[in-house]
Amino acid sequence: MSLPVRPAYDLVVVGSGPTGSTYVREVYDHHPTARVLLLDAGPRLSDPPGLHVKNIQDPAERARAQRASEGPGPAGRPGTRLLGTPELPAAAVSTNVGGMGAHWTGACPRPGDGERIGLIADDELDTHLTRAERLLNVTAHSFDQAPFADEVRRRLSAHFDPGRPAHRRVAPMPLAVTPRPDGAHTWSGTDVVLGAAARDERVEIADLCLCLRVVLDGGTVTGVVVKDLTTGEERGIAARAVVVAADALRTPQLLHASGVRPAALGRYLNDQPQIVHAVRLPDEVVAAHRAVTGRTRDEDGAIVPQSGVSWVPYTDAQPFHGQVMQLDASPVPLADGAGIEPGAVVGLGWFCAKDVKSDDRVEFTDGVTDAHGLPDMRIHYRYTDDDLTTIEQAKKAVTEAGAALGVPLGDAPVLLPAGSSLHYQGTTRMGPADDGTSVCDSHSRVWGTQGLWVAGNNVIPTATACNPTLTSVALAVRGARALLAHLARADERTPVSPA
Repeated sequence: MSLPVRPAYDLVVVGSGPTGSTYVREVYDHHPTARVLLLDAGPRLSDPPGLHVKNIQDPAERARAQRASEGPGPAGRPGTRLLGTPELPAAAVSTNVGGMGAHWTGACPRPGDGERIGLIADDELDTHLTRAERLLNVTAHSFDQAPFADEVRRRLSAHFDPGRPAHRRVAPMPLAVTPRPDGAHTWSGTDVVLGAAARDERVEIADLCLCLRVVLDGGTVTGVVVKDLTTGEERGIAARAVVVAADALRTPQLLHASGVRPAALGRYLNDQPQIVHAVRLPDEVVAAHRAVTGRTRDEDGAIVPQSGVSWVPYTDAQPFHGQVMQLDASPVPLADGAGIEPGAVVGLGWFCAKDVKSDDRVEFTDGVTDAHGLPDMRIHYRYTDDDLTTIEQAKKAVTEAGAALGVPLGDAPVLLPAGSSLHYQGTTRMGPADDGTSVCDSHSRVWGTQGLWVAGNNVIPTATACNPTLTSVALAVRGARALLAHLARADERTPVSPA
C-alpha cells in the first residue's frame, strides 16, 4: 500500500464496512464525476476487496484472512480482536478492508415497533430499507431447502405467533446471501455493496491507511490527515466531504481526536444482551424427515452446507429478538454435532433491547493514546434493573422456545458476557435537534459542522434488539442523499484545492 496519490477528493470515507461502502456506492452511482477515497486501517484480504471470508474456499486461506483481521492483542471470535475492557469484557473489533462485513452472519431483519426511528417517516424509512436490502442482496428464501427448517418454524410459530400482527410473526430470517445451484451460498460482503465502484478508477481504496484526524476550518471540513501504517509516512488529503464510518467505538474516537466533541459523543452506548441455548429436534421428527426425503447425513451436508435460520421478531410486549440457527449456521459453537443429522441441532440466540442510558459510554482521555496514537478509550457500561428484568423475560422465552422445539442440550439458557453481540450502537446517535443528546441530525450530518457525516450502527438512536446492519445501511442511504446535495452545491463553487 502507498498513500493516495490524488491531491484532492470530493469524498473521503473512513472505514470500509457496510455503511462506509454504502456512501461510496451511492455517490458513485449518482455523481458521475465524483472522486472518492475509501480508507481502512486494516489489510486488504481479497480480490475483489471486501469479500466475505466464508466465500474463501481454502480453509487455510480463510483462517489466514481471519487472523489478518484481528490485529495485535487477544483474539475474540474469528476475525475479531478483544479490547479487554472490564465493563464490556467481550467487546471486539475487526480491522480489515470490508470491516465486520467480511465476517458477519448476514442477518438482515427489518426493525419493528419501538425499534423504528421516529425521526424518519415510516414510508421513507421503508424506502431506505428496501434500498439497503438491494445493496446487501438480501433474501428470505436462501435456505428454503434446509432440512427441518419448516418444522422448526412451525413449532416456533405455534408458540409465539398468537396475538402478533402478521409482520411480527415467526418467519425465515432475511439474509444477505446468494443461493447457488449446487446448494451452497455466496455471502454478501462489502464487495457486493461496492459493486462496480470497487473496480473504477474514480474510486481509490487504500488499505493499511490510518486516519489520524479530520481537518476542519471554522467548522467546515477541508480534508483528513492519514498515516501509512507500512512506512509511517503522514500526509494531509483535501476533501469536500468526509464520512467517518469506523464502527461504534472508533468513530467517536476519531471525532474526539479531531476536536469534534458534541456533548453526546461516545454516550448512549448500546450493546444487546445476548442469551444462548441449544436443543435437539426429537428423534421422531428426524426419522420422519429421513423417511420422506430419503436423504442421509452426508447427502444433506453436501446439498445444504448451511442449515436454516429462522426469526422471532421483536415486539414492544416482548422486547427481544430471536435468531434460531440450525447447527453449522451458528457462529457460536453451542453443541457437538458429531453423529447428528445436519439441522437437527438448533441454536437459539435471543438479543435484548437495552435500557439505553447516557452514562453507558466510551470515554477518551487527552494525553493518553493507544497503539495508533489515537486517544485511549475506556468503556463504562452496566445493566439497569430494567435490563435485568428483560434478560429474565428473554431467558424464559428461550426456555419455552427450546421446549417447543425438542430436547434441551446442556443447562439452562446462558447470558453471554457483555459485548458478545458485536452489535454496538448509539455512540454517535442521530437526533431531532442539537440539544446535547445526539451527535448528528437525521441525515447523519454532525452537528455544528459542514461536510462531515458519521455512519454505522453507532448512528442508530433507538433501543433495538434486531441485528442492526440493515438499519444502519438504510440510514447511510438517507445520509448519502444529503451528501450528494452537498457535493452538488460544492460543484457550483470553486473546485477544491490541493492539500
